Amino acid sequence: MNLLDRLTASTRHIALFTAMLATCGSLFFSEVLRWIPCELCWHQRILMYPLALILFVGIIIDDRRVHLYGLPLALAGIAVSLYHYLEVLKVLPPSPCLGSVPCSFDYLTPILTGPWSFIKIPFLALVAFSIIAIMLGNYALAGAPAIAAHARRLATISAVVIVLVNIAGFYLLGVFIRL
Repeated sequence: MNLLDRLTASTRHIALFTAMLATCGSLFFSEVLRWIPCELCWHQRILMYPLALILFVGIIIDDRRVHLYGLPLALAGIAVSLYHYLEVLKVLPPSPCLGSVPCSFDYLTPILTGPWSFIKIPFLALVAFSIIAIMLGNYALAGAPAIAAHARRLATISAVVIVLVNIAGFYLLGVFIRL
């Protein structure tokens, strides 16, 4: 099995890892760091959170049509994140946000400066949605390859480990920060 075949076989897991990382990361920002999400951040969360569940269940039940459910959410997330990112960069005028935090506000500016200043929270979401879309698109173009019966168990265990490691990692990080 060459590298491309291995990547294709892992696309759903890479997408799940990315969705879990983004989901846990957004919860970490709001629940541990107490950063209040803006209205556009909520729209991105509304698109990301179900992706984590859809991808997890899709792997567990070996649903080879998981790209049909996940790809539209990821593509919509790319659009919202790109719009939000351009707004934070002041390329687009600020939208009329109804929340307590303006959508053009950036929590990361005081933290990431210099060559890292392009990294904003909407940029992180844009990268996550893009990775998920690329992985699911690859999976779809590869014909949603079937996995052998003996590999299904490993795929299920891997999915559970991805979810548990993400949750445990962010939980421990939150405990460490609160000390």
